Amino acid sequence: MSIRNLDHMFNPASVAVIGASNRERSVGRVVSRNLLSGGFDGPVLPVNPHARAIGATLAYPTVEDLPFAPDLAVICTPPATVPGVIEALGRRGTRAAVVITAGFGESTGEDGRHLTQAMLDAARPHLLRIIGPNCVGILVPGLGLNASFAHLNPPAGDLAFVTQSGAVATSVIDWATHRGIGFSHVVSLGNMADVDFGDTLDYLLADPRTRAILLYIEAVTHAPKFMSAARAAARAKPVIVVKSGRSAAAARAAASHTGALAGSDQVYDAAFRRAGMLRVFSMTELFDAVETLAYGSRIAGDRLSIVTNGGGIGVLATEALTDAGGRLAELATDTIKRLDAALPPTWSKGNPVDIIGDASGQRYQDAVSAVLEDPNTDAVLVLNCPTAIADSEEAARAILPLAARPPGGQRRPPVLTSWLGDGSAAAARQLFATARIPSFATPEQAVRGFMHLVRYRRHQTLLTETPRPLHDGTEDHGSPGAEAAAIERARAVITAALDDGREQLTEPEAKQVLDAYGVPVVRTVSVATPREAAEAAESLGGRVALKILSRAISHKSDVGGIRLNLSGRDQVRGAAEAMLETVAALSGGARIDGFTVQEMAEMPNAHELILGLHQDPVFGPTVLFGKGGVEVEVVRDSAIALPPLNSVLALDLMAQTRVHDLLKGYRNRPAADLDAIAGALVRLGQLALDLPEVAELDVNPLLASEQGVLALDARIRVQRVEAAVPPSIHPYPAHLARDATMEDGTTIRLRPIRPEDEPALADMLARSSQEDLRLRFFAPIRHVSHQSAARLTQIDYSREMAFVALDNMDLLGVSRLAADPEGEAAEFAVMVRTDRQRVGIGECLMDTLIGYARDRGLQRLHGTVMRENRRMLALCDKLGFKRTTADDPGLAEVSLMLNDQRA
Repeated sequence: MSIRNLDHMFNPASVAVIGASNRERSVGRVVSRNLLSGGFDGPVLPVNPHARAIGATLAYPTVEDLPFAPDLAVICTPPATVPGVIEALGRRGTRAAVVITAGFGESTGEDGRHLTQAMLDAARPHLLRIIGPNCVGILVPGLGLNASFAHLNPPAGDLAFVTQSGAVATSVIDWATHRGIGFSHVVSLGNMADVDFGDTLDYLLADPRTRAILLYIEAVTHAPKFMSAARAAARAKPVIVVKSGRSAAAARAAASHTGALAGSDQVYDAAFRRAGMLRVFSMTELFDAVETLAYGSRIAGDRLSIVTNGGGIGVLATEALTDAGGRLAELATDTIKRLDAALPPTWSKGNPVDIIGDASGQRYQDAVSAVLEDPNTDAVLVLNCPTAIADSEEAARAILPLAARPPGGQRRPPVLTSWLGDGSAAAARQLFATARIPSFATPEQAVRGFMHLVRYRRHQTLLTETPRPLHDGTEDHGSPGAEAAAIERARAVITAALDDGREQLTEPEAKQVLDAYGVPVVRTVSVATPREAAEAAESLGGRVALKILSRAISHKSDVGGIRLNLSGRDQVRGAAEAMLETVAALSGGARIDGFTVQEMAEMPNAHELILGLHQDPVFGPTVLFGKGGVEVEVVRDSAIALPPLNSVLALDLMAQTRVHDLLKGYRNRPAADLDAIAGALVRLGQLALDLPEVAELDVNPLLASEQGVLALDARIRVQRVEAAVPPSIHPYPAHLARDATMEDGTTIRLRPIRPEDEPALADMLARSSQEDLRLRFFAPIRHVSHQSAARLTQIDYSREMAFVALDNMDLLGVSRLAADPEGEAAEFAVMVRTDRQRVGIGECLMDTLIGYARDRGLQRLHGTVMRENRRMLALCDKLGFKRTTADDPGLAEVSLMLNDQRA
């Protein structure tokens, strides 16, 4: 990821328009007019070899003739000219360009792709950043910058809108402008030849003018960069995304539009969820979400109280709420008494609170005030339908002070409103818009807005929930604890198959791979003949299952290749002989390698599940969970997640399916061992990361009951490593763990931090002195919140690193760095528990951090140290850091150039 030179793009001091024109309705004329009339406080330099002036502004024949190098250039010239223009701009010193021109590989044409590459090659030596080609342009209303051919100048605001589609950009500008909604940025990315969603998210993350980010996505390029930037941005501010191309036909249309591979929509859904973004499914829903999230509304749960002057619209809102998975709040007894005292005797006596059609502003105020203070209310929806005996605007004014944010940072349930009607509701809606109170045209839209808050809260909670060890013994840090030897045992099975020219493992081979990763498998014996099958059945004892063994047959049941509940030599041998004839007839003469004989699993009350792995062409490895059995493709009850997984993520994946409700137990059927299922999912996720040769894996069925899990059948398709798509989320770097001996002879374990370390980190801070905490955090610290501790332990290994020093389960110290988006410099920090100082732990942690930074290719490590922290400054001196004076006289800046060799 990189935000290099994006300041020149979004905060330029000067702009050139290459291809500026006086010709009516030309792109060059519209872009020039927008820049010249938009209020931009800087020089605008039109370039046109055939015009002395564009409008009343002097034009220049070529880039070389410009009086100085513009920060930003907007290019509207024909496609074939663009690489040369970029080269000329780069030589002059321009560092950012918006290429409006289309014709660069939106379709399958080779010429367009060659032009794109030529453009990028021209930009690269000059570090010139490009938005586009095939885009509408960019707008930064706060600067008066309209470097686009949009038809309107939207007002300044705190929403950023980033889109691949120019048509969507102009439509949103039109929609928002007429509603008074302002933007910090509108960015049309077009084909994303250079600057993409990841770069833009990184820039907007740090932009103080942007409070929420809206995305319209057709396809993602560079999925690891996108996921890293999206996870960082979504932790800091709401990110709301519309993803088109959900159907196959729409995906093909999107691909032809942008020239990018769309990938699976279900995988996109999993990616957005993992990043903590809120996905919506239409532009209308996008702006419904803006009404709530971008206005700063936050909730503590999913319980909604409804206040209405019409019973019918209250019922509609209730139905919409239950259909969407929300809950009506159960009003407390004290609230009911308070409402009884304030409302007419004919009020509804419950939630929805129907305050009757003649409700005055005072009645609205009394009712809303009561439910806002109810302990069971997480949000309040206020509805109003116009009547001839009550004033809708008066009702709106009455609730304004209740809906406004309370002073002093106090928290109370947010208020959402829906004033029905058109003309009669206009004044009320304007009041709400001015006061930044969410307002919706219909009760259904208002409920949808509330559910956006619910979903957003769930996703954000998921980001900071601390994983716990699973009861099945899985080491729950993204690694199942499989030793290197076990991993190599699994890889040896795969390599042998690939060397044999096969893409499909046999069932016994697939079970060997699962067994290496600790997934329980049913005992299975491979045999070549019916006679050997009979002998194997006798050795296993009891009832057995007989399955055909063939490298050419994936779905054995389709060709009569499975027989169950067989017992005794004669029955098994007879079944095997009959199976050979049936399979030969139904499989078209496929090669038969023999049979597998396996124990019939004895697991009463077991559910049949499916667990799987698949490599998405965009996001790489994915993990699937769902209802299994032979009807799996008919039932279609499954969900997908991106590895690596932990207990929180695995249990969340399961909760997205309908079968999850059954797994929790019902009537006399006991609950299945959810930890055992989650453990199997965590292990499969690690398998996908360790063994990129696994292209597809199905465990179907996986039996699950209160006794645990058992894999009955498995299929694995393999590929050469070079064909694998890399994972989109950086896995836990277990290879960086090592042991070290301290000056007092103690051996400590050094390893990267993991989410499960949150309790140990909190314990370390609790056992440190207040003085040490002040020196580390530059302020007195009495308590570290769960959210803060989660942020320190749940890191993105692609842009951050933290090493912990451990003595058994005790966390003794932490060193960490956070790299800039360019991957050139990183800020560091280190702390050692008070009672374990002076034995070399801090130096060991810093040495480990410096070695990691060098290996990663960082050029500089820097930090800020309080001048009174003499021991830390002495350690920095010893490690080769150079000191400089900070702006604050009480602080020192320290910096280490990592390409220098330390003495």
